[in-house]
Amino acid sequence: MKPVAVMSVILATACLAVAQTTQQQQTPNKSSQSSAPGTSQSSTPPPPGKLPPQAKTQPEFDAYQAAIKNANDPAAMEKAADDFAAKFPDSELRVLLYRMAMHVEQSANNAEKMSDVAQKILKIDPDDPEALIGAAEVIAERTRDTDLDRDQRLAEAQKDSLRALQTIDTDAQIPAGTPQEKVDAYKGFLRSSAYSILGTIAFNEKNYVEAENQFRKSIDAYPAQPDPVVVLRLAIALDQQGKYADALKEANHAVELTQENTTAGTLARRERDRLQQLTGGSPAGGPAPAPKPPGGAM
Repeated sequence: MKPVAVMSVILATACLAVAQTTQQQQTPNKSSQSSAPGTSQSSTPPPPGKLPPQAKTQPEFDAYQAAIKNANDPAAMEKAADDFAAKFPDSELRVLLYRMAMHVEQSANNAEKMSDVAQKILKIDPDDPEALIGAAEVIAERTRDTDLDRDQRLAEAQKDSLRALQTIDTDAQIPAGTPQEKVDAYKGFLRSSAYSILGTIAFNEKNYVEAENQFRKSIDAYPAQPDPVVVLRLAIALDQQGKYADALKEANHAVELTQENTTAGTLARRERDRLQQLTGGSPAGGPAPAPKPPGGAM
């Protein structure tokens, strides 16, 4: 999955919204009381979707504030979310804390723990788009052809990704007052991630036409920050269809987006060199090797 910078911005804004909501619940709105009849208060309407989670009591909010202090430690953050959920089993803030824990695990490359936390979110809210995408991504990247339950796992990942695409507009929790450009970027990020997963599943099924379609949707959904891995996988899908000129264009793009000393960068340059040979370009040196299918190491 792409870097979580967009999600981090939304989560930070959500934290502020929780604080503001709690404060507003405890402080009478004097301005509304003093407004003249027939006048209206100007306010920014909330974006479409679910309302942001709210703390119902001050102790609940204080416990939430204490829990988020563990955001730099994956194990501590998950434990803090678990402890909060046990103490406040009906709190709307449980999902927000588990979502933080999921992103912390993702940043630490703890795929299995990320999946575990995503499942905890889905038990609370089965339509949470971030959790659906997080769970699906781990399955798509970690399932191998030799797994006995391969088909079942990939079908589950596909179902979760498609469900996320349906719930991004209806179930994403975005605080009122969030600038529209950040809302658009956040939703584009989620759509891009879901399409990327669907593309990876199609590629693993050797359905390269469908893989190309989904990878292009992924790139188009978040054009401001194309994922180099998705671009590389698109190049390989085109290569597998014999569309060598188009594949080379995407491989060159993947090279531009990656550093040479990274796994993705090495694979992108290898694919570019192969395609240059196939299209009459020059790196010399033996026959072009077959493209490597996309894997989690990218």
